Amino acid sequence: MKLLTKYNRVNLITTVIVMLITGFIYYQAISWILTNQKDKDLKVEEQEAFDYVNLNHHLPQTFDSNDQQITFSEAKPGSVKREFINTTYFKKWDKDDEHRRHHHRHPGNGKYEAGRGLISSVTVGDKYYKILIVESIVETEDLIRLIFTITIAVILFLLLVLYITNRLILSRLWQPFYTLMKELRLFSVADARGISKLETTIDEFKELNNAVVEMTAKARHDYKDLKTFTENASHELLTPIAVINSKLDTLIQTENFNDRQSKLLNDLYSAVSRLNRLNQSLLLLVKIENRLLHEQQQINLRELVEDMIIQFEEIFQDKDLKLTYTLDEKEIYASRYLAEILVSNLISNAIRHNHNGGEVIITLTEKQMIIQNTGDNLTLPDEIFTRFHKSSGSEGSGLGLTISRQICQNFGFSLDYRFQPPFHTFTINFNVT
Repeated sequence: MKLLTKYNRVNLITTVIVMLITGFIYYQAISWILTNQKDKDLKVEEQEAFDYVNLNHHLPQTFDSNDQQITFSEAKPGSVKREFINTTYFKKWDKDDEHRRHHHRHPGNGKYEAGRGLISSVTVGDKYYKILIVESIVETEDLIRLIFTITIAVILFLLLVLYITNRLILSRLWQPFYTLMKELRLFSVADARGISKLETTIDEFKELNNAVVEMTAKARHDYKDLKTFTENASHELLTPIAVINSKLDTLIQTENFNDRQSKLLNDLYSAVSRLNRLNQSLLLLVKIENRLLHEQQQINLRELVEDMIIQFEEIFQDKDLKLTYTLDEKEIYASRYLAEILVSNLISNAIRHNHNGGEVIITLTEKQMIIQNTGDNLTLPDEIFTRFHKSSGSEGSGLGLTISRQICQNFGFSLDYRFQPPFHTFTINFNVT
């Protein structure tokens, strides 16, 4: 999940929760304020009743209005407790209500509505009366609902504005970060083009850009030093290896040796040859990784594979290997030198790790080249494509498959391995998306 999406989600959820809580508190506060105002009105009516009794020494005349009712009833002295209550208010039909009552066939001559009441008491002469003052709170509740509805609408509008603002403004604020990420994805230590500095007013992105520029410059410098060292070391090894080979050839041809001395010389000769192959492989790998082999051309892969099969024909016969191949027409645009190395490595690998009387199957199609060979009945580890990884009995340099995969990456192909008994299968996929 992107940081911007995560931030928007957390911000939106937090805002909604806070708005719900504050909305509930706001609703309760408004309800309390309006109820308290209604209670004050009831107190005023109560005081007017008290004043009337004190002045006239009898109960005031009761009357019902559309919003208020006052009733007096005799009670036992001291039995009435003064309190505010939520009750119902019976409202008689007015002219508009009469029309609706007949139209909708409402029974009776009125309807009950929510009301707020005050229970009190008054003494007139030697009689004790209970006072019940009830006022309708329908308009109050309608007012509360109206205020709450407006508040919710404003909150939803603010949330929408906040969401759109975050999407637009934050996306623009984070644009330098995405630009820097794009630069990092395209960065290569072998590429001379470095990461340019970003034009931004945000200090954090400036610091990040400066750190990335310094890091990539250091990585490119270290890589250049390592590359130079590897190339120089490999080139410097060529001369002493050639001298050793020449001296060994001269030594073997000019003297008579006993069996033990001959064996030692042969072992030494094999070791030097192996060192020479290793040095050549390292040089080749450096050139491939640094894309120093630029000669590309249109190659008929079917013809190239056929030529390689002819070159390995005697080796197939020496190990009594059964070769089966099916080759379709396939052309690629690549370096012929690297293509020959790729095919040669995979075929020689299939021969080297096979057993006498085994089988090799080569299949070439428009989308794939598949090389299968029999061998040990074990799945090879994932490290087969890493440098210098090889089996204990192998005489190779441990770089063949590494070079093959690197060549495929340079061509835009992929090289995969799987084991389906009894065949070890290496597959080159030409169409890699």
